[in-house]
Amino acid sequence: MIDATPADRPYATAGCPSASAESALAATAWEELPHFCTGRHGVPDTPEILGAVLAAEPWRRARAVEDLYRLLLNGERVFPATAPAAVFVVGLLDDPRTLAEGRWGRRPGRRSLRAELLNWLATFADIARRGAEDGAGTALDLVAARAVRPMLHDRVACFRDDDDPSVREAALAATGLLLDDPALATLVPRCADAVREVLAVSGDSSYRWIARERLVAWGEDVTGLVAAERKLRTDLDRAREVADDPFGAGQEEAVRLLEGQPEDTAAPERLRGRHGLRTASTQDIPPGPSPRRPTAVPGSRPGYGGPWRTAGEEERADWAFTPYIGVGPLHFGMELEEITSALGERPAVTSSAHHGADQRLKYADFIESGIRVLFQDERLGCVAVDALTGPQVRLDAVPLPGCLPSEVEAWLVHRTTRPESLTYSVAGDPVFADLGLALRSQRAGDVVLTRPLFLLRDWLDLWHSLPAEEWGLR
Repeated sequence: MIDATPADRPYATAGCPSASAESALAATAWEELPHFCTGRHGVPDTPEILGAVLAAEPWRRARAVEDLYRLLLNGERVFPATAPAAVFVVGLLDDPRTLAEGRWGRRPGRRSLRAELLNWLATFADIARRGAEDGAGTALDLVAARAVRPMLHDRVACFRDDDDPSVREAALAATGLLLDDPALATLVPRCADAVREVLAVSGDSSYRWIARERLVAWGEDVTGLVAAERKLRTDLDRAREVADDPFGAGQEEAVRLLEGQPEDTAAPERLRGRHGLRTASTQDIPPGPSPRRPTAVPGSRPGYGGPWRTAGEEERADWAFTPYIGVGPLHFGMELEEITSALGERPAVTSSAHHGADQRLKYADFIESGIRVLFQDERLGCVAVDALTGPQVRLDAVPLPGCLPSEVEAWLVHRTTRPESLTYSVAGDPVFADLGLALRSQRAGDVVLTRPLFLLRDWLDLWHSLPAEEWGLR
């Protein structure tokens, strides 16, 4: 077979969907059905994303699955392309290639591609049952999403008794949420027992929540399940306290209890809003002082802070950023040549590392633009903006680079969407998971300024993601 896929398309792969799937892709007028960022430079269109779901290379599959979330369900919303994409995805479930296992960015642990596609369909079904007033999409897009639920249900329900527990649980979660469609109400009794017996006792806390919520909606008594969940959380909280105390009685038993617990593969964002953790509204955010740029070092010539040159506002490009999509003209997943083309500048410095017989790009510095771009598998995964000469990136019109770190951190703390979103690196850098943003510091004489890093999800662990040069280890 001759591969006629254009070589310049980043999703071109020999592991393409079946002929029937290809026909379905070709028969849909995707150009009339935008996703979150359709048409932006370097962002794949929906056919490219769907065509890569069954790619032969694991990293392409993982990237395609991440794109399903970040571009077709971004911000827990549906778009014109989302419903037809869901129809395409459900048609892939019985393809043997979905048995390939991997790690998927939204949930920890390993599972099959089939299980993860079912998880995506469950998320789709959860969003489709909300309203436009909840920010779940336009009324028209939500109508389209709800219209495909009966067809999705028929295909998803086939996997409720699968031998793979992760597939079985994901299928039950998706089925239960799809049964919110009034047209499927007569099918609830067939599903309710399995939801109680399998999903309600899952090691995945989000599945347990779905089970309880669905059973309540179906008029079932969940008193015992609620009591069991409370007891489990109390026991685990107590065990963690005891396990952390080397001098406490019962430490060994507590450690054994914790080690014996199944891995909770719930993605934190899937629980958003289920325990009162909704995105903060602007009226709830205390105004607080906006971060400021420090004054120049006394005696410095114009444009300098001591010996360090500081670009003026008129010299800095204004860049916007979208969490987990990109910043300015750059979008995560770009290759170096695409970045070079977008910036109109060649890198002044590049650094590579040996991986066996191969060399892989680690980072590249663009001096004129004032940024460092960092790579994983030759694809853009992080953009670091120079505090002194980088572009001006703003959030709510407030600058992020080149300000006093304590002020930016204090200002951002009130703009996180979940309490658990803020973590810290081993160097004390604040990392805001919901914003895809980390704040590192850059020295300029006696002053320390913010050097923001815009990241993909799998870069949030800065210590293991950033190259040694970032920590001054080489």
